[in-house]
Order: sequence, then structure tokens, then C-alpha cells
Amino acid sequence: MKMVGVALVILGLVGVIYGGIRWTHQEKVLDIGPVEVTHDKTNSIPIPPIAGAVCLVAGTLILAGKARHV
Repeated sequence: MKMVGVALVILGLVGVIYGGIRWTHQEKVLDIGPVEVTHDKTNSIPIPPIAGAVCLVAGTLILAGKARHV
């Protein structure tokens, strides 16, 4: 249960601070013999700030509840 709480806190912080998760990868567009053309493609998973705050609070409550039961 501790891992779930930590994951929710991290997801909540990412949602509140950054507004989501973004990453870039190269996509091969053309490959003809020695000629190769690539394109940088950016993908994202938006996390609304409200959902981030809810995840942050839920994760904190899970971790606080776990600490009380130990």
C-alpha cells in the first residue's frame, strides 16, 4: 500500500506542477538505403491540476494512515 501512496504523491506533484507528462521521441519518416529522415514527435498525457491535487491528497492520506498503523 505504501507504493500506491508514493505513486499517487508523485503523480499528484507532476499534475500540479507540470500539468502532465510530456516526452519526445524520434520517428523514422523515410529510409532509402543510406538516407534516413527522422522527425521529432512530442507526446503528452495531460493531468488536470484538480486531479493532481486529489491524487496528492489521497497519496498523503494513504501514507499518513500507513504510518499510524505501524
